[in-house]
Amino acid sequence: MNKHPSTPPRAVVFDLGKVLLDFDYRIAARTLAAKSRFEAEEFKRVVDQSPLLHRYESAAITTAEFFAEVAQLTGYHGTVAEFRAAFGDIFSEIPAMLALHRELRVRDIPTFIFSNTNEIAVGHIQERFPFFANFTGYVYSHEVGCMKPAPKIYEAIETLTSLTGADLLYLDDRAENIAAGAARGWQTILHHDPAVTVPAVWQKLKTD
Repeated sequence: MNKHPSTPPRAVVFDLGKVLLDFDYRIAARTLAAKSRFEAEEFKRVVDQSPLLHRYESAAITTAEFFAEVAQLTGYHGTVAEFRAAFGDIFSEIPAMLALHRELRVRDIPTFIFSNTNEIAVGHIQERFPFFANFTGYVYSHEVGCMKPAPKIYEAIETLTSLTGADLLYLDDRAENIAAGAARGWQTILHHDPAVTVPAVWQKLKTD
């Protein structure tokens, strides 16, 4: 967590996974493995933070190509629709963080999603979690073509928000991503526990 500057930030930038929504690829792996030659743990290694997933989330391959490679590697023989449904259904809300976001919007503070993610996940979240529609804007790795902590995706947030440096407050659960934001002069909070993060946000915004 970096020090509070002389002026409060003008927008709050949220990572998505493990900040607003928890996720667990074991849920998908158990369902998908049932239609493959792999056990659930083997299937999870193919799709959970793997080189293949990173290629997909940085737009090196399309959803169709991702599905084809997973099927080839694992022997998955379900339909594309079944795969999409199971692969996307790994998320659960983190209530305290969603409450924080609601309060920020009540106070007319712009909020942004900044996520290493993919088209299947975003589609599922848009359908299942109403809170997700209430952000000022969104930057996704699969649309920018690179993943955090690459500079290009941070530049995309600055372009979208028309803000730079300490005008941005950034929450993420990964230290390397936070470090890249801090290097650009953003205010940052390395998130692990809502009980710590939520008061830290209000401290930085000077609105408590």
